[in-house]
Amino acid sequence: MFHGGMMSSVNITRAEAQQRSQVITAHNSKVLVDLSGRDPNGDPLAEPTETFVSSSTIEFSSTGGESHLDLIADGVYAADLDGTPLDPAAFSNNRFPFTTEAGTHEITVTALCRYSHSGEGLHRFVDPADGKVYLYTQFEIADARRMYADFEQPDQKMTFELQVIAPTGWTVVSNSPTPEPTEGPWEGMSRWSFEPTLPISTYLTALVAGEYYIDHGTIHTLSGEMDADILCRQSMKEHLDADRIRTTTQRGFEVYESEFGYPYPFGKYTQSFVPEFNAGAMENAACVTHRDDLLFRSRVTSAAYENRDNTILHELAHMWFGDLVTMKWWDDLWLNESFAEWASHHCQEKIAEKHGGIDPWVSFANQRKTWGYTQDQLPTTHPIAADMIDLDTVEQNFDGITYAKGASTLKQLVAFVGEAEFLAGVRTYFAQNAFSNTELKDLLHQLQVASGRDLSSFTEQWLRIPGVNTVRPDYDVDEDGNFTRFDIVQTAIEKYPTLRTHRLGIGIYTLTEGKLVRTERLDVDIHDERTPIAALVEHSRGDLVLLNDGDLTYAKVRLDDHSMATLIEHIDALSDPLARALCWSSAWDMCRDAEMKAQDYVTLVGKGLPSETDLTAVTSLIRQATTAAISYTTREARQDVRDRLIAISATGLRDAAPGSDHQVAYANGLAAAATKDAADLLEGWLNGEEVPEGLDIDQGMRWRLLIALAGMGRVGEPEITAELQRDNTISGSEQATGARAAMPTAEAKQAAWQRATTDDSVPNETYRQLVSQFIQPDQAEALSQYVDPYLELCKSIDSRDGQWAKAGHAQVQNALMWLFPSTEVIDEAWLDKLDGWVSDNNPGSTVRRVLAERADNARRTLRCQEASRH
Repeated sequence: MFHGGMMSSVNITRAEAQQRSQVITAHNSKVLVDLSGRDPNGDPLAEPTETFVSSSTIEFSSTGGESHLDLIADGVYAADLDGTPLDPAAFSNNRFPFTTEAGTHEITVTALCRYSHSGEGLHRFVDPADGKVYLYTQFEIADARRMYADFEQPDQKMTFELQVIAPTGWTVVSNSPTPEPTEGPWEGMSRWSFEPTLPISTYLTALVAGEYYIDHGTIHTLSGEMDADILCRQSMKEHLDADRIRTTTQRGFEVYESEFGYPYPFGKYTQSFVPEFNAGAMENAACVTHRDDLLFRSRVTSAAYENRDNTILHELAHMWFGDLVTMKWWDDLWLNESFAEWASHHCQEKIAEKHGGIDPWVSFANQRKTWGYTQDQLPTTHPIAADMIDLDTVEQNFDGITYAKGASTLKQLVAFVGEAEFLAGVRTYFAQNAFSNTELKDLLHQLQVASGRDLSSFTEQWLRIPGVNTVRPDYDVDEDGNFTRFDIVQTAIEKYPTLRTHRLGIGIYTLTEGKLVRTERLDVDIHDERTPIAALVEHSRGDLVLLNDGDLTYAKVRLDDHSMATLIEHIDALSDPLARALCWSSAWDMCRDAEMKAQDYVTLVGKGLPSETDLTAVTSLIRQATTAAISYTTREARQDVRDRLIAISATGLRDAAPGSDHQVAYANGLAAAATKDAADLLEGWLNGEEVPEGLDIDQGMRWRLLIALAGMGRVGEPEITAELQRDNTISGSEQATGARAAMPTAEAKQAAWQRATTDDSVPNETYRQLVSQFIQPDQAEALSQYVDPYLELCKSIDSRDGQWAKAGHAQVQNALMWLFPSTEVIDEAWLDKLDGWVSDNNPGSTVRRVLAERADNARRTLRCQEASRH
């Protein structure tokens, strides 16, 4: 008999998880996933392309009493405990309850599960390019229960033994090495029986199955040669640069096995590049998944390769920090992600020292820290070590605090205790906690032992209290330009007034033969509102005083007037890329804080871009200057500032070496900032006319140009359809969806809005393109119709009406974030009305949080527009 379960909240609270761990200890699980389209009796399923059958058997110990398995499924066919049948109808509210005596037990649940199209659980994708089928799992934070019944919490580690029934000839990979398939129970089917894994958490179990292409290869580890296959869709194999990916992976293994003092713990290392993936990548034990946008179909800059290398190394670091040693509960999500973020940059630094390459901490300063600072200044900021009371809270905290601020704080911690001492503590931590679960205090204890430093105040100041400090120099000089007094002033905002201990560098730069050269560097610890630096008295102030030189701490940096004047004239003379990154960061922060006019920021970028060597900086600066020109200027001044930005990109394009990364970056920038005056040029490029020498108008560039032209109303449905025929891939389909949403006509906006708010069949990456291109500059007339409907949308999402009843977290976030009205159609009065709406409707935490962030962003935009007036 088949019994369906009632759908209800998928939330799990920390208290429930702790309570269950007092009763239950999981030992091992045996899971059979049947992808044949048949039910347990061998009869065809009603929806063979939408559902599958799974059977989960778990051996566990119990202290006795009531507990439950977690399961999100259409229903349960059968269940038994120690061989005694249980009533399948007991399944409800995504849980299967049971009661046991004290002792060791075995429970089995066989269920009808549903494939996902939202990137959560077991995701199923049919490639429009060739009709081939691809499946992959994404279980973090708590979606393994969408594929099999389990104890869904990270501290219930157990061995995982998987069997898969799937079409003969498919590729099937999991956490253990792939076995030879045997003949399946039905014609055309085979069975894969994987060896049990080492003990891992449920969210790290994985299945990747389908008609994948495999690039077979090995890497060398301390334990010897090991399989390191790389998978992708058949239609993407020409873009799979497997040798380059495997080289990065090999170098990562060498650094981590040496630095962590613990051999790689799993038996192989597979990396799969998969479609419609919500995140960048996922650290499933020995079976990593990456979004397949990281296989480049078009010409990209070195910044994109560097970013991909960082992602590869981030996931590899998790094999130790996260997979071998796992957090007890999601309170330490930040530590999991921050450590991998810090480790990946540390690893890239070691690789660059040995094999050549650029300093990864420069791109960290140019991109990741900017994300952290931005997130930390929102009203929804939270402590790095947030209080994760339940899964809903965890979902919202995969953000710039968890990743970028956390990693910046670890970088500060490394500077505070010393790199050698930090790594010594980490090595002991791995050795003592392998295959178990820990909390933050376990790591801090080892770092204190290794370094002899008391870290209690560090924890309190940096991890428990949100907010970012601002540091600025305050000094006097004599007639010879030497300091007679030098203080560092630290401030905090009223809401989070904590002043922290910072280890930071002070750099003095002096113009010498046309270059700004560092003539003094001092590392100091500052504590209070004002810290006198006696060591600098009687030293020359030079031309630029740069606090946080070396980027050791996490703080907003302000330049004094003399230094800012130097920067505006001579930023192109500052040869140290990390020092430049800090100056760029400071200038962007001042622009966002309405302390620097948007037009002055664009001018500064124009001055420094031509000599900027760090490609992450180049792409970030072009993006930020575009925001400044389009959003942070008044309507009256906007055309002039955008023209200036277009001129900067056009000049950069003219002067860039043919075929160079800079040329690509400037071309992308021109497409993003273009106004109707530049439309002829972009249209010409699409038609192969007046294309700069060496610039490849490949498929990726064609879509960028087409979306820009669609936003200006220069192309319509016929051109978009024709382009989709040229590029009949999922990527082409996603881009075409974006282009249609970008068009300024009332009909196009109405169609896009309808699809975004009423159609539950839009796949997740297509959905993101749909909503992210909906709001375009210079479309106030068409977009003004969607201000009030946006609030209706918020209401529907909060009530989980219609399509929102089953929509995944990513889709909800994308809808709320991207469809928020722009400041072209709302003003301060509407934002006040929004505050009233939130008070009256009292929405749940997801809607409330996004509205608070978007409203704050809109108010910041209005302040910057006001500043640009004067």
